[in-house]
Amino acid sequence: MNRMEPLRTIEAGVLEIAYYEVGPADGPPVLLMHGFPYDIHTYAEVAPMLAAQGCHVIVPYMRGYGATRFLSDATPRSGEQAAFGADLLALLDALKIDRAVLAGYDWGGRAACVVAALWPERCAGLVSLNSYNIQNIAKAMEPDTAENEHSLWYQYYFHSERGRAGLAKDRKALTKLLWQLWSPTWPFDDATFARSAAAFDHPDFVDVVIHSYRHRFGLVPGDPAYADIERRLAAQPTITVPAITFDGIDDGVRPPADASAHAHRFSGPRSHRLVPGAGHNLPQEAPRTFADAVLELVPALRSQTTSSS
Repeated sequence: MNRMEPLRTIEAGVLEIAYYEVGPADGPPVLLMHGFPYDIHTYAEVAPMLAAQGCHVIVPYMRGYGATRFLSDATPRSGEQAAFGADLLALLDALKIDRAVLAGYDWGGRAACVVAALWPERCAGLVSLNSYNIQNIAKAMEPDTAENEHSLWYQYYFHSERGRAGLAKDRKALTKLLWQLWSPTWPFDDATFARSAAAFDHPDFVDVVIHSYRHRFGLVPGDPAYADIERRLAAQPTITVPAITFDGIDDGVRPPADASAHAHRFSGPRSHRLVPGAGHNLPQEAPRTFADAVLELVPALRSQTTSSS
């Protein structure tokens, strides 16, 4: 089984970020961002596909996962969307990457959407599962359909101290259940889950997860360091960069939608695609589909990289 090793580390913002790197250093940069509850091995097949086409691929562990660590004990263990975007921006700065294709899903897709919306000059193109993945916290307490509320049970569970205790008690059993529910047609085996679940044995995993699912509902305050970013996100900024968005038809947490559902949030070129036989973890369930989407956005970046060399 392909393990993404060795890892590199770099200080970026409030974190020491651990990341996997593959492909030519002078190739067009692509950052692949994982979600909850997954890890960098989501991209174990996608990353080499992109590297084989000449891309410089970076796959970081997000805060609270794997070998990524907070630099200070005093930093709040925030899981808010502004923190994810700030982490990604800080990583681009630390790696001296001016502009990259940003691709992700779930938490990682949210980080990519935040950077694409607020710092479009840093994003040459966006690949995002579930389309516009920026939370509208002001409307978070508005009820959804009964079916959609049912699929969000885990979020409401995490609002309680019972949920925090449950996650801390057996994070692997709970996250494996989420894998099964969110990707019901994906026949992953125990070894595949175990390879990723090792990343959840992190001292800050529970704190970051719980804060994330409470903050998005306005139940807890955010880190004051990200207040300005959250204020800008509250305006639901439009994404102007070229984008390819996906929904897995079998997604068990976010029901698939047609392109019109989020069309008003994209003002640049956008292609929206539904993927049959795939659930919430699209890069691992349909790696070729995901890699090909990234490669569609690379040519303009490759041209820019070549002309500036």
